[in-house]
Amino acid sequence: RNVLNCNRRGVMRRCTRALLRKGARQYSGAVNKSSSASNIAFPGEPEQPIVKTQIPGPKTIERRQKLDKYQDTRAVHFIVDKHASKGNYLADVDGNVLLDIYSHIGSISVGYNNPFLKEQFRNNIDDYTSAIIARPALGILPDDQWIDLIEQSFERCKPPGFTDVFTAMCGSCANETAYKAVFMWKKAQERGDKAFTQEELESCMKCQAPGTPNMSILSFEKAFHGRLFGSLTTTRSKPIHKIDIPAFDWPAAPFPQIKYPLEENKEANQKEVQRCLEITEHLIKTHKNPVAGIIVEPIQGEGGDNWAPPEFFKGLRRITTENKVAFIVDEVQTGVGLTGKFWAHEHWGLEPGNEPDIVTFSKRMQAAGSFHKHKFRAPQPYRNFNTWLGEPVKAMYLRDILKEIENKRLIENVRTTGKFLKGELENFQRGKHSGKVLNVRGEGLFLAFDLPTAEIRDQLVDGLRREGIESGGSGVAALRFRPQLIFTQKHADLVLNRLDKVLKSL
Repeated sequence: RNVLNCNRRGVMRRCTRALLRKGARQYSGAVNKSSSASNIAFPGEPEQPIVKTQIPGPKTIERRQKLDKYQDTRAVHFIVDKHASKGNYLADVDGNVLLDIYSHIGSISVGYNNPFLKEQFRNNIDDYTSAIIARPALGILPDDQWIDLIEQSFERCKPPGFTDVFTAMCGSCANETAYKAVFMWKKAQERGDKAFTQEELESCMKCQAPGTPNMSILSFEKAFHGRLFGSLTTTRSKPIHKIDIPAFDWPAAPFPQIKYPLEENKEANQKEVQRCLEITEHLIKTHKNPVAGIIVEPIQGEGGDNWAPPEFFKGLRRITTENKVAFIVDEVQTGVGLTGKFWAHEHWGLEPGNEPDIVTFSKRMQAAGSFHKHKFRAPQPYRNFNTWLGEPVKAMYLRDILKEIENKRLIENVRTTGKFLKGELENFQRGKHSGKVLNVRGEGLFLAFDLPTAEIRDQLVDGLRREGIESGGSGVAALRFRPQLIFTQKHADLVLNRLDKVLKSL
């Protein structure tokens, strides 16, 4: 059993016994025990941000101009000095050192230049180098180590109720291949044990029915699921992501627009959840392209850090089950502990046997892909397939990250620090920044608040960077928090002090 998902004392004892029976290593840092700042302390980490120049500084500007000869640099914040970055602090080539609450769009978990990860790399240098210089095509020629790597990495953090893992290359293709799995599952249900007809085989080569059926994946307004063709169709966050790109005619349902504070808006929010569930079910039953599956984020990240209560997701699970529609949960952004549980959908309290059908992942996992129930394995080989089918180096990296998370009890740190940070942000909202800090929300350290306008939000991001805080926005006017799992109350205090200063200046 998986230690990372054992949160109750009795379950932990059973998990520990299971590990010992299997001869597995028993990690000392079970996530239900208390963490401490001294346990998490990162060697060589700066005490506070250091700002020596304007950001971007002269060296960044020079290097960015050179890079622009080869690649589009219009989105570049600054040029990173990866060797000088430590722990929660990100250094640039001008000698500025910023406290990072953005973490490469929420993709880094256990610290820049983590000494444990470096040690693991040195200790396993032969395995790492052989995987780098002779990358295998895992679908046809997996080496013997790959089997062990799956057990040491993906199996260690697999959500309860799942059997299979499909390894891919990025978050977008994790979702794309999940959609393919759903469509193949749906047609296999209809076809039963019959072989493909000749008409199906011939018509699919012309992109026509019946071989190319008119089916769809339902997503939600303001969702973000990637930038490839299928995933981009289900993305609804910003027009700039979608404009000029052909898309499928697939339905979108409203995601609950929750009002805050929650305590003062219970009745209105319950009605909003019910409204969204009713429209979702109506679309599933009536859309002209039959809905084979739905996909939803536990918290809509790119679309504005939109949170919804567990009742909404429980309702989606009920609706999908009753209508024989697959339920995909996109945990590309929310997975790996930042919400205070390893997987954000664990906050919903779904009963055993009633879990989602597919959970996609990437970002903090370093590796990408999906966990799914066995029935979503393609009926024939070579159908959900590509050359690489993942990368062993990333699985090794994930294996070592999981050890660090367990040994340092980092998910407990997220819960403790997140509670403190959210409370202080709510104090800002109720007190001296009541007109600027709006709708504080989120779980764990996966937090956000709105500003009155997009312009003010952008001014806040720029002002924080001048104060040595690397941050980012989401949606129309939200500031999002995506720190690492090693972000403690000490770091939160530094951010809050500078946030207070910049808010006062706006």
